[in-house]
Amino acid sequence: MGTPFTIRERVRWSDCDPAQIIYYGAYIRFFEIAETEMYRTLGLPYATAFQSLGCFPIRGTYHCEYRFPARLDDLMEIAIWVSYWGERSLTISFRFNRVDGGELLAEGYCKLVTVGLADKRPVPIPDRLREGLRAYTVIDAPASADVGERGAV
Repeated sequence: MGTPFTIRERVRWSDCDPAQIIYYGAYIRFFEIAETEMYRTLGLPYATAFQSLGCFPIRGTYHCEYRFPARLDDLMEIAIWVSYWGERSLTISFRFNRVDGGELLAEGYCKLVTVGLADKRPVPIPDRLREGLRAYTVIDAPASADVGERGAV
């Protein structure tokens, strides 16, 4: 078993509503930043990863539970990890915490299906991706990350 991959990002003006509270949709952008950086640590930057793997992961489900509002200029720690492996799908769970104070801001998961580049049909997860993400695999994740997992492809 591995450990979650973490990054720190600050809530910017463009992420907020007029009350200077993070807009709920901004969490998706921050999740994708963390995911992009995680793949980069595996030697799979988005610019070349899909061609070298012969497939790419598409989003099947994105689920987020909002726990406490983040505000303009808050520094967040974003942790992501693989919480489920299927033959052609994986689930990346995530957790956002405020660095100052440690409050849980949001948590959830994103279910991804690997599809072929040409036909966009589900294909088995490449060994290169499985092996690389093993470092960030934590199967005994919190219960909220397990919701809806049983229907994976």
